[in-house]
Amino acid sequence: MKYRVRVFIFMALSFLLAQSIYGMRNKEVRLYSPKSNTRMKKIFLCSSFADVAPLLPESVPTSLSGKTVAFIPTASIHEEYTQYVEDGKNALVLLGLVVRELEITQCEKKEIVEVLNDCDCIYISGGNTFFLVQELRRTGTDKLIVEQVEKGKLYIGESAGAMIFAPSIEYAKRMDDNLLLTPDFEDFTGLGVVDFYPVVHFNSFPFEEATQIIIQENNHLPLKPITNEQAIVVLGDNISIQSKR
Repeated sequence: MKYRVRVFIFMALSFLLAQSIYGMRNKEVRLYSPKSNTRMKKIFLCSSFADVAPLLPESVPTSLSGKTVAFIPTASIHEEYTQYVEDGKNALVLLGLVVRELEITQCEKKEIVEVLNDCDCIYISGGNTFFLVQELRRTGTDKLIVEQVEKGKLYIGESAGAMIFAPSIEYAKRMDDNLLLTPDFEDFTGLGVVDFYPVVHFNSFPFEEATQIIIQENNHLPLKPITNEQAIVVLGDNISIQSKR
């Protein structure tokens, strides 16, 4: 009888131990599941940030106050009119963000890496789309930005800064001169973070005619036209167009 009791106790303890080990293994699987390491993309693409800045805190699920933003004005450095750059900076400050300017043509790779890693958000202003992509590639900033966005860092793209996220930027030739600043530019591949093509400044001065032509000539592409008072918001797999009230 005592022998049977001992056998029963031994079997019961063995069963409990096996269940405990199995449970721990299951917890380990859940803890290190690839899904737990994914990050949701947070992207805000617009034509004129100063006009739609109030939409940003309403659209993205993250607090902005006190956060730092890497501000890249490179697309504008050869433009005659650049007031929108200062307007964009001021709009960010009014939202409580701390602006850290990063003009990539004047920075070493080490500084670019440091700023993009340290800042909470990335902002690229408008200007010449082709010159911007040329400099992003030359400095390696394009790959760094894609990496940060894939990790879930908030990206704000204004005008040229929005169009570069498309699979290709060739459609922007009707809006920007691809030969003036980049005479040898041949590879129109965009950063490809999104699978659509933002058509910025739609029906907005002075691009009314240019945007209409872009739409007519590229109706085979998944275009997303936005006016100066609209923004495309990407949160994970969800894409929406928000309008200023």
